[in-house]
Amino acid sequence: MFQGFRFLILSVVICAISGRAQSAVETFHNPLLQTGPDPWVVTYKGHYFYMNTTGRDLTVWKTRDITDLAHAEKKVVWTPPADGPYSKEIWAPELHRLDGAWYIYFAADAGKNESHRIYVVENKADDPLQGEWIFKGKVGDATDKWAIDASVFEDAGQKYMLWSGWEGDSDGEQRIYIAHMKNPWTIDSKRVMLSYPIYTWERVGDLLKRPAMPHVNVNEGPEILKHAGDIFLVYSGSACWTDYYELGVVRAKTGANLLDPASWTKYDHAFFKQKPEAGVFGPGHNGFFKSPDGKEDWIVYHANAESQQGCGRSRSPRIQPFTWNADGTPNFGEPVSTQAVIPKPSGQ
Repeated sequence: MFQGFRFLILSVVICAISGRAQSAVETFHNPLLQTGPDPWVVTYKGHYFYMNTTGRDLTVWKTRDITDLAHAEKKVVWTPPADGPYSKEIWAPELHRLDGAWYIYFAADAGKNESHRIYVVENKADDPLQGEWIFKGKVGDATDKWAIDASVFEDAGQKYMLWSGWEGDSDGEQRIYIAHMKNPWTIDSKRVMLSYPIYTWERVGDLLKRPAMPHVNVNEGPEILKHAGDIFLVYSGSACWTDYYELGVVRAKTGANLLDPASWTKYDHAFFKQKPEAGVFGPGHNGFFKSPDGKEDWIVYHANAESQQGCGRSRSPRIQPFTWNADGTPNFGEPVSTQAVIPKPSGQ
């Protein structure tokens, strides 16, 4: 009897320990990495591929568990030349699978911000960490104005590029533009402006230490989210050097003339913003992905852990699931604390 009782107690203890271990495996905490501005996630054949701004090269992470990104395989897949128009300030890279090949779009300059333009490299291998990355060149419209934060998407069999750019040749305001693409490295239409900072929440951007340009209004980081026949352009409003870097939304219908501004409706409020009591400041420059079983929608974004940390390396990548409102718009909720225990994506 005593031996049987001891065995029963031991079994309960083992089950409890096993349960705690299983629970630990099935949950995670943000951030995914200690640093990682402008995060991007894409899924392909059971793997997550991740990128963020390093400033110096294009690095790709590969993993089956996005919540364990710190231990993922990673590789520098392209390094810029030492000098030239695309040698410095490598910003906001995005990896896309188009027409059976991989493309990475990124912004770069020659050492001065005003020379920032969009560039693309191509890899025809099935695995972006294998094969050879070939520089395809600059991607831009005929105006050839300042441009950063490129993203591409397809709708109704057509390809489009989105980016943040200047209307003219000087700083002061960033706007969201769209253009049609003939192929993954060529724009063949005029650029069309879809969003510029008009609401109070997206016009926070004082630069007190720069007398020549004391204030900048910002719309940047455009990303596409499709759902139930709608196309949502989710962008970051206000300046990244403020705590008020937040997400806004512009909406269109799939199949519409996406080069016509009248096809898009802009909402007047932020859909995702800072939460000081949770220690989350300036959440923005997001992306989207599905859980492995396709049942959950997830947002990836960067944020600072303290107020007034600005646009530097303190920005870290975070993810969390989101839902949908009755009117069909995304409900991103509130950014969660780094202390919050989050269940891993379903089907992980």
